[in-house]
Amino acid sequence: MKAAQTLLLVEDNDDDAELTTMAFRDANITNPIVRVGDGAEALDYLFARGKYATRNVTDLPAVVLLDLKLPRLNGHEVLAALRADARTRHLPVVILTSSTEDRDRLRAYNEKVNSYIQKPVDYDRFVTAARQLGLYWMVLNVPPPEKRP
Repeated sequence: MKAAQTLLLVEDNDDDAELTTMAFRDANITNPIVRVGDGAEALDYLFARGKYATRNVTDLPAVVLLDLKLPRLNGHEVLAALRADARTRHLPVVILTSSTEDRDRLRAYNEKVNSYIQKPVDYDRFVTAARQLGLYWMVLNVPPPEKRP
């Protein structure tokens, strides 16, 4: 995996986005973080549409960190759209949410999310979770091959 590969943070709450960015920085995760504020913008970014039309659609992030409660399109709708498209079907998606609802977790796994993480309320625990998340997805995880048989 390329060292400069981005993480896509899909988060509508400015405070949560800043906390996530600070936690990754504090955990020494240096990959660029691209933040979008809603589900529709996430799909525009990933599929190079709208204001992202000049972006290379094949330059996908290493992982998408996806909140569930988003304006325009919620996280479940974004995840369903990603899994329905061959270009993003295997893109790692991690739900990063404050939701403790069993139904949200079950639905996300039914939609083939790679991981579901409840945001820790305590900052130190959040940094620890961010460190583990970043190390796993940016260092340890081996993505599927570019060309599939």
